[in-house]
Amino acid sequence: MWNVKLGNYDLKQGGPLFVIAGPCVLENEETPLEIGHAMKTICDDLGLPYIFKASYDKANRTSGSAFRGPGLEAGLDQLARIKKELGVPVLTDVHLPEHCAPTAEVCDVIQIPAFLCRQTDMLEAASKTSACVNVKKGQFLAPWDMKNVVAKIKEFGAQSWMLTERGASFGYNTLVSDMRSIPQMQEFAEGPVVFDATHSVQQPGGQGTSSGGNSALAPWVASSAVAIGCDGLFAETHPNPAVAKSDGPNMIPLERMKAVLTRLKAIREAALANPL
Repeated sequence: MWNVKLGNYDLKQGGPLFVIAGPCVLENEETPLEIGHAMKTICDDLGLPYIFKASYDKANRTSGSAFRGPGLEAGLDQLARIKKELGVPVLTDVHLPEHCAPTAEVCDVIQIPAFLCRQTDMLEAASKTSACVNVKKGQFLAPWDMKNVVAKIKEFGAQSWMLTERGASFGYNTLVSDMRSIPQMQEFAEGPVVFDATHSVQQPGGQGTSSGGNSALAPWVASSAVAIGCDGLFAETHPNPAVAKSDGPNMIPLERMKAVLTRLKAIREAALANPL
């Protein structure tokens, strides 16, 4: 049985669905905080643990001219302010090993992007901090390949960790979600297995110089993942996805998040009450 302590939350196996949500990137000072306040209110009302998510640097954008964010120093300052105001744990992703230590001084969860999930130097640097390490399964990996990732982070001394399913490559510019990966990874994860609903409906590079997506499908794949037993949900959201500076096409509109999470909570409770 796993147990992950994040801020005031004590995440436990078989507990309520926890929610990792926020904008893709820290695109300005106002919008991320607006999203965080809205999500915290929704999750508090539903009794779901909430972890704020936003990136200070999107180093894996399709185009070199795409917006990346405020960068490490300014971004961590902003995340620290958001964390203090909301009073919730904060997650952000890192792309360089040397960013892990300073990021862990502010953030409760360090996320290793899917493209970097096998990079030993990244896993080692993140695991040697006090932060929880969330590793996104690469689109190019089978679920059981993540056993090696878990072995690495355990060897490097990670105190707690999560694995996140975010779809598998299915031809060009397309991902497909294989829900079997969730129970398969739970067999060896020794920590929560999260489902990333919005990146799973992404179309990588599908708009030529940026990624596309089908946000309408995100609640449906999320429902499937919760029904099969994922421990947490990852979803990017925005009050106006059409103007979001990153990943807008696959985001769930903020106004829909309460209805989506209400449905997912009911599915989670039904699944726990009737285990297979």
